[in-house]
Amino acid sequence: MTIRKPQYQDMLAADQDLGLGLSERDLQAFTALMDGVSHDYAIVDAMTPELPQVRYPRTPGHYPSPEENPYNAWYVKTEVTGRPGGRIDGLNIALKDNIMLAGVPMMNGASTLRGYVPDVDATLVTRLLDEGATIRGKAQCEYFCVSGGSHTSALGPVRNPHDETRSAGGSSSGCSALVAAGLVDAAIGTDQGGSVRIPAAYTGFVGMKATHGLVPYTGVMPVEMTLDHAGVMSGDVRTNARVLEVIAGHDGLDPRQRQLPESRDYTSQCEAGAHGLRVAVIAEGFGWENSEPDVDAAVRAGAARLQSLGATVDEISLPLHRKGHAIWTPIATEGTVNQMEGLNYGSNWKGLYVTSLMRAQQDWRAHASDFPADVKSVLLAAHYFRMQYQGQYYAKAQNLVRRLKAAYETVLADYDMLLMPTVPIKAPKLPDPDCGPQEWVGRALEMNANTAPFNATGLPAISIPCGKAQGLPVGMMLIGRDYSEATLYRAAATYETAFDWKSL
Repeated sequence: MTIRKPQYQDMLAADQDLGLGLSERDLQAFTALMDGVSHDYAIVDAMTPELPQVRYPRTPGHYPSPEENPYNAWYVKTEVTGRPGGRIDGLNIALKDNIMLAGVPMMNGASTLRGYVPDVDATLVTRLLDEGATIRGKAQCEYFCVSGGSHTSALGPVRNPHDETRSAGGSSSGCSALVAAGLVDAAIGTDQGGSVRIPAAYTGFVGMKATHGLVPYTGVMPVEMTLDHAGVMSGDVRTNARVLEVIAGHDGLDPRQRQLPESRDYTSQCEAGAHGLRVAVIAEGFGWENSEPDVDAAVRAGAARLQSLGATVDEISLPLHRKGHAIWTPIATEGTVNQMEGLNYGSNWKGLYVTSLMRAQQDWRAHASDFPADVKSVLLAAHYFRMQYQGQYYAKAQNLVRRLKAAYETVLADYDMLLMPTVPIKAPKLPDPDCGPQEWVGRALEMNANTAPFNATGLPAISIPCGKAQGLPVGMMLIGRDYSEATLYRAAATYETAFDWKSL
């Protein structure tokens, strides 16, 4: 683009907006001073930054017809074949449609992004292809990934393969239906409040949200940097572990990543069995106001089955868990809108900025009237609380996260993992498209009381199907210490090997 030097009228408008009280003489002087700044901007404009190389050929793909798009789960179908002979050679994988696949359209569930085509591959995409995966396309997701239901995408609701009148969970909704129906071997979703684990519970598969930062988020459209996680969704535990081994690790471009453990062997412990594992069933994860008794009962039965396999299982009270969702709320509400208003990336961090996405999304305010009610509710809440308190409650909540994490870690000092229902309810009915904001928003946000605290704290959490209630899947969530993914896979694989959840 061409840099336009600011003129006197631009400085006048800026002065009025900022309340600087400049005189006409000062305005003239500052206008002249902007010449030097504009010169440096023009130099930057003329330069070309280094972007990650796109190495594997692909076509833009095609938008599938209804006949080839069961459950309305796909956004774009394509085929990108990875390197033969890799660790996951032959696995067919879907990408949530907020993950960049260069040359293939991406809209993040939002009409405002329709037509955007990324120019880079996400780091995790390159890693999948380097190890032999075949990417089959981009899966639908919820509008800006705000909803935990599957009804908010601009392209219509995603339907649950177990009952097409019900939610498939979100915001990784298309991935959910594709994995649950066996149409792909695995999918990569993202999770800021439960968006990998909620779908896993609603449709009956394995959903792993690893420790915050373990999987690089580079090249994935962010929601809130302290909550952002990419995760693996698969039909079985071992496939999940194999995929995580491939995509985990430093890439040098994601500020979410801290000092990571050198060993990332998640598959070797899948055969180790449950003997010696210590499991704390968290009493406060059950009996929420909207908890369904048959869901709680199915998860308690799952805990008893783990005990029958040799694990030590105790029920523990952890009162602060009941406030975990409340602590998460200001971070998710204000942080999401802060990210949007920062042209989807904000600033003050080092790493890969995808400027093509920033350009594509920069005019979102002009289309805000098209947003679904759940996105509007987040915008309204963030606007009110930021105007009233100037971000103090976002900051206080971030400070309280340390207390919340310490409470979980106190229990985890004596136990290998925590256990609770992934969500308190079975997959609910999809709302009518013409329902009012109360039902629309309620259905989008009703289920994440147990999942959201582990986005705020960053602890790893996996949802596995543990049984059924009234013919619908029930998810059991296991939570561990930072970087204890191998232990969580061990427990999950032991349960999966011993019990077929579909017959329970």
